[in-house]
Amino acid sequence: MTKTSIKVALVDDQTLVRSGIKSLLSLSEDVTVVGEGEDGERAVDIARECQPDVFLMDIRMPRMNGIDAIRSLRDNDITTPVIILTTFDDHELVLEGLKAGAHGYLLKDVSLEALIDAIQSVNNGEKIVQPALTDTLIRSLSAQKDEFDSLPEPEPLSPKETEVLRFVASGYSNKEISTALHKSEGTIKNHVSNILAKLGVRDRTRAVLRALEIGII
Repeated sequence: MTKTSIKVALVDDQTLVRSGIKSLLSLSEDVTVVGEGEDGERAVDIARECQPDVFLMDIRMPRMNGIDAIRSLRDNDITTPVIILTTFDDHELVLEGLKAGAHGYLLKDVSLEALIDAIQSVNNGEKIVQPALTDTLIRSLSAQKDEFDSLPEPEPLSPKETEVLRFVASGYSNKEISTALHKSEGTIKNHVSNILAKLGVRDRTRAVLRALEIGII
């Protein structure tokens, strides 16, 4: 049986970068580039015209950046997984990308082998974050440690709440989590509220940081 290659779309404002990535990916029989765009505004059209399995998307682009492009895809009910590929090692962008719904996050100096592995992983429904970027998240906790030091030890999360929290950490919306877990959106909203209350934080981003800090995820 012939193996079907994974269809990839590239969105990056630098033509030379797109060409370079496309040339590299052409060395692999596992991946085929089916569409390209120079800014985030093209993402929805590319998704509809080319039906890619995975997006590789830059963050900093004119007119619409990668994070807003991911939000636009989700607003249009397009669930194609997105790997953010960037030169910027910035924990705030990592968090924003994950919150927006990115399925993966890699620096542009990643090897071809690692990039192919990441594309295959997200195509199989997994989430990937380059270890170096995970380190920046951990370092960011140090900057906010005073905020957490004053908090009491959190009440343990239930297995279901922990599962929901992992989806939150991967940037899923309540609607997407409800679909993935086959639960009502109201049930997921209640789980998220319980998670925030138990962790003693006021929003989803701090919940993820708090969970990383105490080792829940």
